[in-house]
Amino acid sequence: MSASLGLITAARDEFLTAGFGPCTASLIEGSSSEWTSGLPVLRGTRVTLREIRNSDASSLFRLLGDEQVVRFLARPPNTERGFERFIAWTHQQRASGRFLCFAVVPDGESSAVGVFQIWRLGHTFETAEMGFAVGAPFWGTGLFMESARAFLNFAFDTLNVHRLEGRAAALNGRGNGALRKLGAVPEFVLRKCFECGGRHHDHIMWSIHDEDWHEATAAAGTRNQAVRR
Repeated sequence: MSASLGLITAARDEFLTAGFGPCTASLIEGSSSEWTSGLPVLRGTRVTLREIRNSDASSLFRLLGDEQVVRFLARPPNTERGFERFIAWTHQQRASGRFLCFAVVPDGESSAVGVFQIWRLGHTFETAEMGFAVGAPFWGTGLFMESARAFLNFAFDTLNVHRLEGRAAALNGRGNGALRKLGAVPEFVLRKCFECGGRHHDHIMWSIHDEDWHEATAAAGTRNQAVRR
């Protein structure tokens, strides 16, 4: 499951240089004024999102190099060392306040099985774009939704994002389905905008606005309380 990963857009030049083309979630470490010096840890019911580390290079190389995952993405690093260079780059970008990359770590695991990324599209994060990829063995387990909710809460509540964009290849059924499930709205098609596998593919542009996200999460909380009663 993947869409609009930094492999495609925000990090493209660095990747080429490096050698390659409702759950409750809470902030449990760090604060909004501290994330440029190190990302906070986000918790979902069965998952932790934390800063990506060098020790994640091996698992990400194995899981995100899977043809099922990268079918509609630019090619990821083809070595563990390539992933290590990418991880170092994400730390530099986070320190500059431009780009953040969270590792997805399910309970019971110690290394990342996926990533969520966000980068600003202007001088602030008021308008930003997101990307994500999760290893195929974890598709259909609910891990994506738990991770995404924690990630989006952070984006809207801590980064103060107003408009969050996401793109997925029109043929990427899983990626588009994931964005729709999060409440994103399809806006338009970017025709033949991305070359992959020797062909140029259309992308669908999606967006989520802060007020829509907050209304949806409030409604979900109300439904959960009704069920408990």
